[in-house]
Amino acid sequence: MDEPSDEVLALIRKYALQNALEYGGEGQVGSVMGRVMGENPDLRSMAKAISPLIAKSVTEANDLAKSAGLDHLKSILKKESPDALEERVKERRTGLPPLPNAVDGKVVLRFAPNPNGPLSLGHSRGITINSELAKMHDGVVILRFDDTDTRIKPPDPDAYKIIEDEFTWLTGRSPDRIIRASERMPIYLEYAERLLAEAAGYVCTCPAESFKEYRISMSNCPCRGRTGEQNLELWISMLDGSMPPGGGVVRIRTDMTLPNPALRDWPALRIQHDSHPIVGDAYRVWPLLDFQSAIEDHLQGVTHIVRGKDLMDSTRKQILLYEKFEWEYPETLYWGRIKVHGLSSFSTSEMRKLIESGQRTGWGDVRLPTLKALRRRGYEPEAIRKFWVEIGLTQKDISVPMQTLDALNGGQIDSTTPRLTFVRDPIPAKFSANTDLKLPPPTPSIHPEHPNLGLRRWPEQNGEIDVLIEVVDATSKSDRFRLKDFADVEFDEETANDENVDDGTLSGKVLSSERLGRTRIIHWLPAGFGEPVIMLKPDGDDLLEIHGILEPHDYPVGTIIQLERIGYARIEMDDDGKIQLIHLHD
Repeated sequence: MDEPSDEVLALIRKYALQNALEYGGEGQVGSVMGRVMGENPDLRSMAKAISPLIAKSVTEANDLAKSAGLDHLKSILKKESPDALEERVKERRTGLPPLPNAVDGKVVLRFAPNPNGPLSLGHSRGITINSELAKMHDGVVILRFDDTDTRIKPPDPDAYKIIEDEFTWLTGRSPDRIIRASERMPIYLEYAERLLAEAAGYVCTCPAESFKEYRISMSNCPCRGRTGEQNLELWISMLDGSMPPGGGVVRIRTDMTLPNPALRDWPALRIQHDSHPIVGDAYRVWPLLDFQSAIEDHLQGVTHIVRGKDLMDSTRKQILLYEKFEWEYPETLYWGRIKVHGLSSFSTSEMRKLIESGQRTGWGDVRLPTLKALRRRGYEPEAIRKFWVEIGLTQKDISVPMQTLDALNGGQIDSTTPRLTFVRDPIPAKFSANTDLKLPPPTPSIHPEHPNLGLRRWPEQNGEIDVLIEVVDATSKSDRFRLKDFADVEFDEETANDENVDDGTLSGKVLSSERLGRTRIIHWLPAGFGEPVIMLKPDGDDLLEIHGILEPHDYPVGTIIQLERIGYARIEMDDDGKIQLIHLHD
């Protein structure tokens, strides 16, 4: 193989300096490799020769950043490769940049979940990014169910339809294609047999611990020398069930001296005798994800893969497999990990354990980060999409507060959300009004910014006014305040204490229908006006039951409302057919 040209060496140096500058002297070999190969796909055949050169250049760039400073890196790039500084600015943009080497109308992307349960907010990142990029390039998105693991993460038969529906809810459109990997097993087995026949793969019957030692010592296991004919004989015993689970795996023959241990003769198929919910007991050998996904990406013509940076080793394994078939690997982009503060783990397995142990009521439990739970609370799909688009495709690990999504959702729903009053832990109070004081009927607006929507009609209040206020307002030690949209009042001095709150004898007088000063405003309801309602509010691992009185209304189940001084909530029906509220966010 020819030595890399001066142009290739310059390209490596350019991206090594750029990456070190971008990450403050902590440049990464994998990132530089991706940029070099992305700009020059022809170099993929030289990956083995180029990899150590990239590693050396990255080390030099990082050392230079630490010894001479980032400004020195900038000055070098400005002189040698000013375009690298421009690209760095582009990468810091918000939103989604165009896909590299994309041809509009021919872009094919895929979202490939394991259907072992409904989708979480974390899954919605993949749906959003892929669907938005497909829209940008007039491309297609495949919904592919990677459901070939029947033992560790067995598929949930109900999850297939749920995920299809959630994809459509989030994007506003159905997937362009839907594929279930388990229904395409003959294809994967055929490709595996082809590799075995050509000795590009082999059946390894070494115990797992023994092979681990070979991998660590960079030495070949005894199975590696088997001929294609010998491998096919063992392959038949795997397929017919005579070889037990754990008795053998199919490995892709790579190089046991590769620098990355994960790439050394990696496993592609293993024996599993567990029944599958879709295809039953039809198969005894199942592909591992790196093999199945690689084959399917090629067959479906996937042009670009967008995945987490924790799957970089998967990319490297699959590239080695593609080389054996002489296929061209898709363009690959990565995102970093994200932590959303205020939500629990996105792990489907962990959530399932909570449900099965009775700590959660189901996938729609509002304490869970599932799309089902978020939909139940009242989050809009447009807000979730904006959330992920604004975060973009950064490879950096980031933390985001849940309030970021809340703000986007509030901006999405506020203009159409009617207002209602909900008095939590209500306390009765009486306020007397002078007979010559004319009080207007309380008519709070349905929406303060949209007078055309009209007013809410409450009973007129005159003379002795009986109201319900929140216990927190009754015990605030504030003698004077304003009943929202109605009148300024004050407590009698002798009743404004905790004892009167407890025995329900709070009393006072109405001062004026006009606001007399900067008095505190509280929300309230006329006594006897409204019905008892429970509002469920997630609070970490707890689910708070907040009791109160809700203003009368005729909004149907599913309506999102804004509760005065409390926040947004969604109306739903409980198991007994009674109205309850689900707190959305402040």
